[in-house]
Amino acid sequence: MGGPVSGAVGRTVRVDIHCHTAASYDSQLLPERLLARAEAVGLDAVVVTDHDTVQGAHVATDLADDFDVTVIVGCEVSTAEGHLLALGVDEAPPPDEPLSRTAHRIRDAGGLAVVPHPFQRSRHGASADAIEGVGGIEVYNALTLVGLRNAQAERFAREHGYPMFGGSDAHRTTGLGLAATEVTLRPDQLPTQEDILAAMRDGRTAAVGRRTSTWQYVTKLVATARYNAPSLL
Repeated sequence: MGGPVSGAVGRTVRVDIHCHTAASYDSQLLPERLLARAEAVGLDAVVVTDHDTVQGAHVATDLADDFDVTVIVGCEVSTAEGHLLALGVDEAPPPDEPLSRTAHRIRDAGGLAVVPHPFQRSRHGASADAIEGVGGIEVYNALTLVGLRNAQAERFAREHGYPMFGGSDAHRTTGLGLAATEVTLRPDQLPTQEDILAAMRDGRTAAVGRRTSTWQYVTKLVATARYNAPSLL
């Protein structure tokens, strides 16, 4: 899995583009624990993508000097047509707008729009018809049991020429880094937010990793079901 590589080749960095902190309704992962785990599993950078907020990402940024991990501010936007990752934005785009309009907002803010877990309707994955104007496709999401939708996402990305990304979709420490994106920097680039995003825009990416365990998958489903269940009070 991967995209085109152009120009002289520098170092390759491993980036988890899709992870959550306690700022997300379905996670209790503190930013400091996320960074400690990211460092321990050998990640060079993480994009903190809480649901419709950059609060957790900014907290992680404030803590980043204590860890050997680059933090990229981001969020997972609830568009009207499915979720959309906003990488490298200072503020969360408004929810419930069309996916293509949200992607335009992300580009205008200097960020990169990546479609997470496409075609997985139970997880608010976007349909093929809704995907327009984005900068990449998450073709490997670790939070899956059999990987059929990941394979479909990879085919779609190849057919349409989209850069391909991998992300853990971690909501707990154990999931962090299971899947990630290998980003190839040029010799003149450093593993900073700006240079990593520039390499991603150039398509110098490859999705790597493995699936979560059945226990982790079921635990996530139960947590989400509890949140979405109607209140009896």
